[in-house]
Amino acid sequence: MFVTDIRKEFYEAVADQRVALLVASDIDALCACRILQALFQCDQVQYTLIPVAGWQDLGTAFLEHKDQFKYFVLINCGANVDLLELLQPDDDSIFFICDTHRPVDVVNVYNDTQIKLLIKQDDDLGVPSYDEIFRDDDEDEEGGDSGNESDEGTEPSGKRRRFDEGSVERRIERQREKREWEARRREILFDYEQYEYHGTSAAMMFFELAWVLTKDTKDMLWWAIIGLTDQWVHDKVTHMKYVTDIATMQRHVSRHNHRNEDEENSLSIDCMRISFEYDLRLTLYQHWSLYESISNSCYTCCHFKLWTLNGQKKLQEFLADMGLPLKQVRQKFTSMDMSIKENLREVIEESSNKYGMKDIRIQTFGVHFGFKNRFLASDMVHATTALLESTEKDENETDNFIKALDSLSRSNLERLHSGMDLAKKKLIAIQQTVASCICTNLILSQGPFLYCYLMEGTPDVKLFSKPMALTLLSKYLLRAFIQSTRNKRCRLLPLIMAAPKDVEKGTVLVVGIPPESETSDKKNFFGRAFEKAAESTSSRTLHDHFDTSIIELKTEDRSKFLDALITLLS
Repeated sequence: MFVTDIRKEFYEAVADQRVALLVASDIDALCACRILQALFQCDQVQYTLIPVAGWQDLGTAFLEHKDQFKYFVLINCGANVDLLELLQPDDDSIFFICDTHRPVDVVNVYNDTQIKLLIKQDDDLGVPSYDEIFRDDDEDEEGGDSGNESDEGTEPSGKRRRFDEGSVERRIERQREKREWEARRREILFDYEQYEYHGTSAAMMFFELAWVLTKDTKDMLWWAIIGLTDQWVHDKVTHMKYVTDIATMQRHVSRHNHRNEDEENSLSIDCMRISFEYDLRLTLYQHWSLYESISNSCYTCCHFKLWTLNGQKKLQEFLADMGLPLKQVRQKFTSMDMSIKENLREVIEESSNKYGMKDIRIQTFGVHFGFKNRFLASDMVHATTALLESTEKDENETDNFIKALDSLSRSNLERLHSGMDLAKKKLIAIQQTVASCICTNLILSQGPFLYCYLMEGTPDVKLFSKPMALTLLSKYLLRAFIQSTRNKRCRLLPLIMAAPKDVEKGTVLVVGIPPESETSDKKNFFGRAFEKAAESTSSRTLHDHFDTSIIELKTEDRSKFLDALITLLS
């Protein structure tokens, strides 16, 4: 059931209860969790935080906590499956689900007692109506057996009562109608569940709750902005949706800045200022050198084709066109001359236009902590993602989750900077892997899709055993391939990418991403296709990820699984 009044139906319902927070491993979920934690601390609501990386974790966490808790809040997990079927809870357990995954399972939508969906209904949900999906079977039963009641003992069969024929006909008619309705239902559900996509950020939903409660702070606003930016960085929403949500956030930023203008702390050393920026699509450029940022940002690297000698030459010409000395460009951004930094964005934009990069600037937000620390929202996303999926040392996923959560707080800037260092390593690894995949022709056209497999022993392959890292690599690789291929048909194809997940268990991680285009609606059909292909070939797969287009597969089953996919999608 959709919650219409989030304050009354959700917050006031849990305010005097103990709550279990089940939080998925993505940045938007972390930000939503931070906002909710801050609200719970305001009102002294008792809660237990449980990170969940997939469906198995969710099931285990629920089993462990179902006796102590009646109220469960699920962030970025649980909306796209029949949750009651999955968890088999008692009748008094209540689930509040704030999830960006679409489509929302119809059973969750029409369950009025235990499932409460904290989901914006102005998102293009397209949920089928109740009558199209559910039907009371009582009407099929009534008089259903009357056709069998021929009193064979008392009357000869030739003299059966006339009305029996009428009742048999009615029964046949009812069965025919039921079959037609079931066929129509299957068709409607297939159309509804065929594509996976994402809706409004969970962090934005909880920020709106804080605003309704008049408890919103600048920190909460910043977390909501990071949650939204995560959707843009990981390419989960359309450009139109992103720009619309940015405008909503911009109104909140103006309101907060206006409110704080008269306060004395607006210039204190530990103050926080959020500003709307029309900034460059260069990853981490303010915390790196400009040269490395241009070389390792997806947008510029793909445009210049930096994996070719020609591309490297073009980059040098681009820097010369801007009139920036190489010495300045190769040193840390913070150490560059002030005279260069002052109008750097305008200079880069002017030269980018000449080189065909018309949209080098993007609407986003920046933050100042005191006088010294300045971050863009996308910097925060990259740093936090790198901490969340860190492969350094043998730390478990819960440790990484806590570190990533800590890095979002402004009192823990050291952790954030360590995340930025990890993010730089990851971006360099992605850029090098893309270059080697394209130069060694590892991307194969399989007919209905492109396919690329990272072999065991590839440099940095361990980094890509994590879902967000592999997805980012896949999106980067597809863009680069489109820039480098001459085959027009290949430019319209989706990509399936596989990388070793666990060598000892012999599993690979497989990710499917939709075709790349400016007008793309970001809808992904691979989730359903993966399920069907695994079913038809009895491949040993694990569909544990909350995104259905990411699965684990036994290495030996890879070829038969791919063959089934080719047949299915052709």
